[in-house]
Amino acid sequence: MNAENVHQDTDLAAPDLPREPEDVISEPAAVTPAPTTEATRDAGSGLGAAGIDDAPAVVEPADADASADASAHVDPAAEPAASDAAEPVAPPTGTMSAERLAAKALEARLLGGERKLKRREVAAGAGLSLLSARKLWRALGFPNLGDEDVAFTERDQSALSTIVDLVRAGKLTEEAAISITRAIGQMTDRMVVWQIEALVEDMVQKQGVPDAVARKRLVSELPNLIDALEEMLVYSWRRQLNAGVQRLAVRAEAGLQSSEEGREGDEDDAPLPLARAVGFADLVSYTSLSRRMNEKTLAQLVQRFENKCAEIISVGGGRLVKTVGDEVLYIAETPAAGAEISLALSRAFTEDEILPQARVAMVWGRILSRLGDIYGPTVNLAARLTALADPGTVLVDSMTAAALDDDERFVLVPRPAEDVRGFGEIHPVQLQPGSGRGLVLD
Repeated sequence: MNAENVHQDTDLAAPDLPREPEDVISEPAAVTPAPTTEATRDAGSGLGAAGIDDAPAVVEPADADASADASAHVDPAAEPAASDAAEPVAPPTGTMSAERLAAKALEARLLGGERKLKRREVAAGAGLSLLSARKLWRALGFPNLGDEDVAFTERDQSALSTIVDLVRAGKLTEEAAISITRAIGQMTDRMVVWQIEALVEDMVQKQGVPDAVARKRLVSELPNLIDALEEMLVYSWRRQLNAGVQRLAVRAEAGLQSSEEGREGDEDDAPLPLARAVGFADLVSYTSLSRRMNEKTLAQLVQRFENKCAEIISVGGGRLVKTVGDEVLYIAETPAAGAEISLALSRAFTEDEILPQARVAMVWGRILSRLGDIYGPTVNLAARLTALADPGTVLVDSMTAAALDDDERFVLVPRPAEDVRGFGEIHPVQLQPGSGRGLVLD
């Protein structure tokens, strides 16, 4: 047997089952009619039935006779008296609690029905090998499931078919489909956790109940919120997609022209496609502060920090790339926009009565944007400059300073040269506000 013909995922099928089709999303799995057996049902050939586990149980003849004999010889003394009928009867063993029933009803609504399908049935229904289906499920962040787990609904099959059809129609490559699917999975996972924690915190504060109680009550509260949350999600996605298209198509040329200022063409970031202002804001003494705070106070500080950053960056026309603890990474499309945002962040934290001051740095250069994050020497240099900045100040590099030199809104104060790991000697410049009002938050 050639090594190239051996699947790496040896757990995809039992030894007596046929080999999985090759892992090509763009080609539908072949369906060959065959007698229905337990093995073929597990392989997914029974798709479209009400569900394998829903088939009526077959009663053996011996069992049927025994049942008939038992019913024919009932002891009259064992029957309850008529006077006992009014007495309360305890719930039968195994009856679900009200909380469990609410959770099950919520699941059916969110998943589009009761779980009735196994993973092989869903993959076969989409005309896909199980290995390819698992790639997409893993990209979405779903846990691994066994062949016998009844974990899927018809909506799962429809969603799988939607992505696969895009590949087969030539609109996406398999690699692009998996990457886009992973973006959806990661973003919605973080969003859901964020929303649940916000709702639980709101219930704790408004209703005065413990955290554990609020989490149980949330199950019964969510059905009233699902439609509104879903509508806002789709609305926001469409707006964000439009904004992204505008940034790419309308303003790209202006950004590329600005990126040439002060450059010789041999910089480390020259091959990268996007010209952007990359900034970091880092709270001062966050580690020591967090050690002295209780959980609730620390959560409020982090939330205040993230909210303030998100507001300033969005008003300034930038994009918040990510927040990691006490640090935020953001981008803007022009050097001036990046400078305005950076000064506004520094000023906001200096004036805030709760948050500590921040070190801020911004570099104008080229970046690579992948997986919702950004990469390249420009990002690394901005991070190094942040560590060099004094609390309450903003630093830029010499090329960024050259791009801002003729703008009266900014004052540029050179600082002594610094030796920076990975970059050698650089010439930091402190950015200060010049004429004008700066970024205004209404």
